[in-house]
Amino acid sequence: QLHLVESGGGSVEAGGSLTLSCKVSETNRYCYGWFRQIRGKDQEGVAGIDSDGSTTYVDSVKGRFTISRDTAKNTVYLQMNNLKSEDTAMYYCASGGRWEGGKFHCSPHRIWEFGTWGQGTQVTVSS
Repeated sequence: QLHLVESGGGSVEAGGSLTLSCKVSETNRYCYGWFRQIRGKDQEGVAGIDSDGSTTYVDSVKGRFTISRDTAKNTVYLQMNNLKSEDTAMYYCASGGRWEGGKFHCSPHRIWEFGTWGQGTQVTVSS
């Protein structure tokens, strides 16, 4: 069974940077995504990366966040720059996707495509 473990969360001042990591228990070609949940609100997508490395971002993080994957290390990353107080949330890594066009494809806008989730890592941005 696939397991995902996030790390790298913490507290940072506005304008700062953090890199989240998602360690995957086994090699696979699935699609991966990062989601976040602000206290009291629904979970929302942040970014997704297909099995071929194609990426998708929600508008609120475009130009600030970068999702990447290192298949040799079975790890997915979320580099977060120019952090804002509204980025404060619990961040979750997830895997899944649908087979489309010769690859696993997913989008942070389609949360239902993700079937395996990590436990989350907290990010707190102070202004």
